[in-house]
Amino acid sequence: MPLRKHLQRIASVIAGSLLVASCQPKAGQDKQLTLYSGRGEPLVAPLIEAFSRETGIQVNVRYGGTAELANLLQEEGGKSPACLFWAQDVAALGATKPLFSPLPAAVTNQVAAIYRDKDGKWTGTSGRARLIIYAPDRLQQQDLPATMAELTDPKYKGRLAVAPTNGSFISHVAALRKSEGDGAAKAWLAGIKANKPVIVSNNTAQHQAIADGEADLASTNNYYLGRFKARDQNFPVAQAQFKPGDIGNLMMVAGVGIMESCNNKPAAKKFVEFLISPVAQQYFMSNTYEYPVTGVAIIPEGAAGIDYQTATANAPAIDLNDLTDMQGTLELINQHLN
Repeated sequence: MPLRKHLQRIASVIAGSLLVASCQPKAGQDKQLTLYSGRGEPLVAPLIEAFSRETGIQVNVRYGGTAELANLLQEEGGKSPACLFWAQDVAALGATKPLFSPLPAAVTNQVAAIYRDKDGKWTGTSGRARLIIYAPDRLQQQDLPATMAELTDPKYKGRLAVAPTNGSFISHVAALRKSEGDGAAKAWLAGIKANKPVIVSNNTAQHQAIADGEADLASTNNYYLGRFKARDQNFPVAQAQFKPGDIGNLMMVAGVGIMESCNNKPAAKKFVEFLISPVAQQYFMSNTYEYPVTGVAIIPEGAAGIDYQTATANAPAIDLNDLTDMQGTLELINQHLN
């Protein structure tokens, strides 16, 4: 059997196993969990529903912005109704880390070290690469910035879409602070502001702004374009990476932690285990176009984006565990960009 057909057959089996497992509730596991999710509902609701059908555990989800939910959890402290926090970015996980209960090593050891907390308080669930998206009918490859720093070049004035409240953007600025210092981060933000960027609400809006001709380029995550292309192969946006090793190619992670105050930790642990299971990891690769954190997943035919090996090779050497100062980064952004 040709390799492509073999992989397609395996992918179909994996997808089918998720559906079959999802239809087989197990007795004695009918407790409820409250999840605070910084991951968008259209992305993750099918997976949460599959977990509930498989285990009989009802998950009550509060969706919101990752930074907003992280701040709420810190305000609620030990009185929070949340058992789990599923964050869009590592800065929010770092900020919430003191409120997390340690995860079992049997869980965290399944995940690559760069995608989990070194103290075992949270684990990654899927990875993504930061890169640049652009309008190929208005910008050629040679017109693109070679580094993230070059986004402040006056030639991009009024052409760059920015989502300053997005969790990934905040983490990216946190990484810039960590690698080059606060002075460099302030100067970069000020340079972006001087270029009069097109301010949008999130990464999806960045793509749409470029497609609609309101902007020509943006720094974003790799997986969004795959979703647009799945609906419309002619969607007028392309993507590329900065030069190898540049901070603009940061590899990032979405992750989850169990709250210390949770009154149903066994069920919460089952949810975490489900998110790093083979079927869930394949879901992230096939349905959300993100990268697996536990190993190789089958890449769906026609998936748009930078492949995992290339993204990893081009990424800068940044320890995600160090990106913890979300509040300080937010203040920096508010002072020098907003």
